[in-house]
Amino acid sequence: QVQLVESGGGLVQAGGSLRLSCAASGRSSLSNYDMGWFRQAPGKEREAVAAITWTSARTYYADSVKGRFTISRDNAKGTVYLQMNNLKPEDTAVYYCAARCRDYRGTIYYTSGSYAYWGQGTQVTASS
Repeated sequence: QVQLVESGGGLVQAGGSLRLSCAASGRSSLSNYDMGWFRQAPGKEREAVAAITWTSARTYYADSVKGRFTISRDNAKGTVYLQMNNLKPEDTAVYYCAARCRDYRGTIYYTSGSYAYWGQGTQVTASS
């Protein structure tokens, strides 16, 4: 079992940057989990933004954020990050951190149904 708490959201002008953090707590170390960031805009389905395996060996990015967003993790600190640069108005959404028990094969997962644990979300707004 793991509890996830996101932080770092806010209002930023288009072209600006934000760094989201996801702090994990519970009996199990963050190294036992593959992690993902998802987002949901009003009236739209939740979509994957980025994902990272438990060893950081593999990452995934949605086409819409490639070259602008970077996912990383610090297992010792129990924290996953999403660095977001050159934000666009279409990036406006509630961003969620998610975890799933690690896959030793190193498979990367980017569908919401693959993740069992979720944070409460943090709002990101990029104004034009």
